[in-house]
Amino acid sequence: MNKSILITGASGFIGSFLVEKALSSGWETWAGIRRTSSKEYLKNENIHFIDLNFSNKELLKDQISTYTTQFGKWDYIVHSAGVTKCLHVSDFDRINYLFTVNFIEALRETGNIPEKFVLMSSLSAREPDTYYGASKQKAEKYLQHLSDFPHIILRPTGVYGPREKDYYLMLKTMKSGLNISVGFETQYLTFVYVKDLVKAVFLAFETDLTNKIYPVSDGKTYTDSEYTRLAGKLLGKKNILQIKIPLCLLYLISCLSEFIFRIAGKTSTLNRDKFKLMKRRNWECEIRPLINDLGFHPEYHLEQGLKESIDWYKTNGWL
Repeated sequence: MNKSILITGASGFIGSFLVEKALSSGWETWAGIRRTSSKEYLKNENIHFIDLNFSNKELLKDQISTYTTQFGKWDYIVHSAGVTKCLHVSDFDRINYLFTVNFIEALRETGNIPEKFVLMSSLSAREPDTYYGASKQKAEKYLQHLSDFPHIILRPTGVYGPREKDYYLMLKTMKSGLNISVGFETQYLTFVYVKDLVKAVFLAFETDLTNKIYPVSDGKTYTDSEYTRLAGKLLGKKNILQIKIPLCLLYLISCLSEFIFRIAGKTSTLNRDKFKLMKRRNWECEIRPLINDLGFHPEYHLEQGLKESIDWYKTNGWL
């Protein structure tokens, strides 16, 4: 019998790649998405869709019980649902932490603990100085206290690839001949290509190890200048005008952007929480445990991954 997997947040950037991998592996694949979410990258006829109500544990228990009565429990679950920006900061805790707690408790209380549960966290949870990072760390700590719930927590660093929108905006700006960077000190960056992150998730299913936390990157560290030069080369831009914004000015811009968008009832990509992430100078992380324990070996270095991403953006009319 084929393995079954539930991927929450399946309509998102990472989630849609997880779905593709599960389908190509021949698994019965359930995509957890809201009814209002886009299915632009979820068009395979073999995908099963489910809309889980994470905000209400009792309703969620009923949904899970109804599903498992008909189909049996999921063998594996990747909880990739969450938010990286919110209109109200309290939503970070509500969605990234409390919804995760509701989901796990519903699985436990209905007797539907999977063989392995992978929580998609973030490197921001390592030293949380943002509402986003703190909410991710709270979810991690809750999960770590459950000795009877087999899980792996992954902390990816900057995830990039086709369909991703934040790094895309940076590339689009560079293509116009302009690069805007933050602060005057060198920034040390780490990246992981989305397909390598997906690879790490499926390796986590294969291991007998549980209750572990692993940072995920391509194993290398890049300076902000190295990233700019590489992106410029792949975009075919020999001359890019470098504009460095002082941190104090960026903070004011972030506050103003957040204020304007809040009045309009929308979430701003640039806000005070994002500012704290952008001002951090060092994103180095150690993936040796991931290599030793799971046999993870990144297939994409930054140049290869960026090239594939840029080619996709061009093919699809983004660049």
